[in-house]
Amino acid sequence: MLQRIQTVYLFISALVIAALYLWFPIIMNEAKELIIDKNEPLILGLIIGSIVLTLVSIFNFNKRQLQFVLNRLNIILNFVLLGVFVYRSLTLSGETLVSEKGIGVLLPIISIVFLVMANKAIKRDEDLVKSVDRLR
Repeated sequence: MLQRIQTVYLFISALVIAALYLWFPIIMNEAKELIIDKNEPLILGLIIGSIVLTLVSIFNFNKRQLQFVLNRLNIILNFVLLGVFVYRSLTLSGETLVSEKGIGVLLPIISIVFLVMANKAIKRDEDLVKSVDRLR
């Protein structure tokens, strides 16, 4: 399980999304009104869903096709999370107390990159197994 490079990529992806939850700022405006919170049901659900899908994919190392599909679903989930962040940051009016509105947007992109790299490694493993089966 851990000797495969895609497991390392998936683990890094899970760590990046967990770091997103830990470091995601609570954005307030000047009137101390809450604009974006990391404990909103939508954002929290997308982050936890992405972490769970990544961990399920790590532990399904014997089923490469299922792992590939779970990674694709996780990529879609990360794009939805990215869309929520972009939509929320574009609908903010004026200056907020936290002026780094776009920092959290980078972490789902980094997670998507690692998920794509994991899918390429899974595809390479699948092709290797198929080529070995042809030689028998």
